[in-house]
Amino acid sequence: MHRWQVCLSFGIQMMAAYAVTRVDSWIFFAVVMYVVGGTCNNHLGLSLHELSHGLGFKRFKTNGYFGIFANFPLTIPISASFRRYHLEHHRYQGEDAVDSDIPSQWELDVFRTAPMKILWVILNPAFYALRPLFMGAKKPQLLEIVNVTLQILFDLAVWKLMGMKALLYLFLSTIIGYGLHPSAGHFIAEHYTFVKGAETYSYYGPFNHVMFNVGYHNEHHDFPRIPGSRLPQLRKIAPEFYDELPHHMSYAKVLYNYIFDPTVGPWSRVKRKTLTEAERKKLD
Repeated sequence: MHRWQVCLSFGIQMMAAYAVTRVDSWIFFAVVMYVVGGTCNNHLGLSLHELSHGLGFKRFKTNGYFGIFANFPLTIPISASFRRYHLEHHRYQGEDAVDSDIPSQWELDVFRTAPMKILWVILNPAFYALRPLFMGAKKPQLLEIVNVTLQILFDLAVWKLMGMKALLYLFLSTIIGYGLHPSAGHFIAEHYTFVKGAETYSYYGPFNHVMFNVGYHNEHHDFPRIPGSRLPQLRKIAPEFYDELPHHMSYAKVLYNYIFDPTVGPWSRVKRKTLTEAERKKLD
């Protein structure tokens, strides 16, 4: 993981937050928020993904501390909690009521038409944040408490030093960057089944350059301890395992197909039975 990229996105976001307070134009605010803010906050969010796997620093704890720093421009404290739930996604992928990536039955029932699926994409950040609370919320750990406390202090500092408009810019950058934004296509591209029998998909388009190569998702699930920067090399040395698998080349196309193809929606995920503790022990 290139830690300087995190610092660069952090710096760009803080300069942009200041800039939107100096220009009296909501059009300027909206354009900068979508183009710059959405991309940077999605980038910072994906740095939390790398850090959750311990790929930023040799000491695993240091990854957690750096994640809290990378989290600041997102305005919502997610770094420490994301790490706990995401590692379960790898261990119990597709397991209903355990893998918090799996949409709830309520989502399947409600978001079925194209307009409702657009709303689902927009609300995606809320669903990712709230699903774990309804699927067996974990007792907060010290790092999560620190994450929340420091995030509140950072948000208050932005409000005090730059004003509410700057804080609103950072918050909306997260909502957009995780929702109806081309770079947010990875949320759908990774595990929503566009081809029968294919559960995980890689993306080999240009957004990988600003997304820690998260698009190399089959490669990542096979080797979650390999940093994103080296996943293209993995595919290159083992093309027989990846080149023939179904994959995506455009996140915009993924979003379009997800919204307008009536056969694709929140239900397009492979679900597995929730195992009992006794069943888990047998598998282990």
